[in-house]
Amino acid sequence: MRAERRALIGLCVTQVTSWGVLYYAFPVALAAITADTGWSATAATAAFSAGLVVSALAGIPVGRWLDTHGPRRVMTAGSLLAVPATVGIALAPTYPLFLAAWLVAGAAMAAVFYQAAFAALTRWYGDRRVRALTALTLVAGLASTLFAPLTNALVEALGWRDTYLVLAAVLAVVTVPVHALALTAPWVPAGHRDSPAARRPRRVPNEVRSTEFLALSGALTLTALGLYATSLTVIPLLTGRGFSASLAATTLGLLGAGQLLGRLLYAPLTARTTATGRTVVLVAAGALAIGLLGTLPGPPAALVAAAVALGAVRGACTLLQATAVADRWGTAHYGTLSGFFAAPVTAATALAPWVGTALAEAIGSYAIAFGVLAGVVLTAVGLAWLAGAPRGTTPRPASSGRT
Repeated sequence: MRAERRALIGLCVTQVTSWGVLYYAFPVALAAITADTGWSATAATAAFSAGLVVSALAGIPVGRWLDTHGPRRVMTAGSLLAVPATVGIALAPTYPLFLAAWLVAGAAMAAVFYQAAFAALTRWYGDRRVRALTALTLVAGLASTLFAPLTNALVEALGWRDTYLVLAAVLAVVTVPVHALALTAPWVPAGHRDSPAARRPRRVPNEVRSTEFLALSGALTLTALGLYATSLTVIPLLTGRGFSASLAATTLGLLGAGQLLGRLLYAPLTARTTATGRTVVLVAAGALAIGLLGTLPGPPAALVAAAVALGAVRGACTLLQATAVADRWGTAHYGTLSGFFAAPVTAATALAPWVGTALAEAIGSYAIAFGVLAGVVLTAVGLAWLAGAPRGTTPRPASSGRT
């Protein structure tokens, strides 16, 4: 089996496990956590969100380390850090220690979640990266499907603390050895590809300072904020439109299924559009789907269809974020540039649940809040168009990253 294919299979396994333990287990265990500790749901969720913000900030140095040392060392180290962090979450006797454990978990997330895996596959697969990234995100999309019921069963049988100890053991048994043994494809440090002048370290690369880079990152940050804020508040919107609780929950599940559809459609979209064109199309589609959910009074089938469309855009945007940097600036320094690019996007994703709820409460209407968020995403269309292709440059050809 080729080293790249073995790495892809290994990353599929570790992404499902890492996302399942470090992300999707928390909302399932939240009620048990609050009931056992007396901490409010808001406080417990704030600790979780703080970990996600740390992952956004840590993604910048992690991106540099990926370019220099390769994914095997970085992702194995991230897995090793995730294990004691998860144990710390399980054993935290006080809220400050619970918060601290989530902050450490956030640092681990930066090294084991999508961003690191995207960097690895982008360099290893080069111009074949879209197919590899699509396969990864399709499989990783099963994380909630597998770990939500597993976590629920464990919480009912063992309680939330022992559940997190079991999940920590799962991380140790699965992700540490797989990262260490499967990510063995050759890796050329990024600096070796460039001129001596380009090898000198720069805290902020020139590309990151460009108008195109800032506009593109801003466009996807606003889009992520709108897509995730609405996805996570769609249930109260729908129940306010007369949906039963069960139908609203089913619609949320269909929204999740829509993500898989969006990921499957992304590769055909790339074959028919430019990098700028597909960015504009997907951002505009996101604004339209959010706006439809906010304004359609019914019938239920139309609202369900709009929710599925929203999920499809969200799924496609995951791959858009994964490929946007390489499509414009090449793959040689993907880890470094992607770290800067993804930091505000990840932070927006972390803050989205609070933003959606707070906005609806401030306005007094989820429907109007969706309209506001649709307007926010609509402004991102202009930023996506402004980003265009880097002026004065031609996107570098994709590189496989082989020696």
